[in-house]
Amino acid sequence: ERALQLLELGGSAEEDYIHIAQCFEATRQRCLRLEQDGRRAREQLARVEAERAALEVKLKHARNQVQVEMKKRHRAEAELEKQERKLQLVFESLKREPWGSGVLSGEQCSVLSALAGRRLGATLPPGRRSSVVDESCQSLLSHSDISYDRTEDDV
Repeated sequence: ERALQLLELGGSAEEDYIHIAQCFEATRQRCLRLEQDGRRAREQLARVEAERAALEVKLKHARNQVQVEMKKRHRAEAELEKQERKLQLVFESLKREPWGSGVLSGEQCSVLSALAGRRLGATLPPGRRSSVVDESCQSLLSHSDISYDRTEDDV
């Protein structure tokens, strides 16, 4: 329609054909750019999908690792509870012993009493896990490892 209008206006035919050719060329160049953009977008999509797949594999491995660590933690907490029960029995047994026999010094008795107040009575209820495993109760009966601090008396 545009071409017919130009012809009716009395313009030269050559100028009209040149204008139509320029419009076709502009359209062709725009199509070429869109095609290149589409190709780049497909390449970028392929890269992003490959990256996503790699990240999904990493996530799967991380989830598996977390699951393994949680199982280890549950076993460690069960072992901790078992050791705390044993420690409680040893402490109760030591409390029943006559203190005059020289088995434990007064300082060691104080340390054991402080530990009993802080740790031994604080076992976890069944089914409830602690958020952090407390590893402070190592070798309680070794007299060389016991360091008595007066601030524990308040406990």
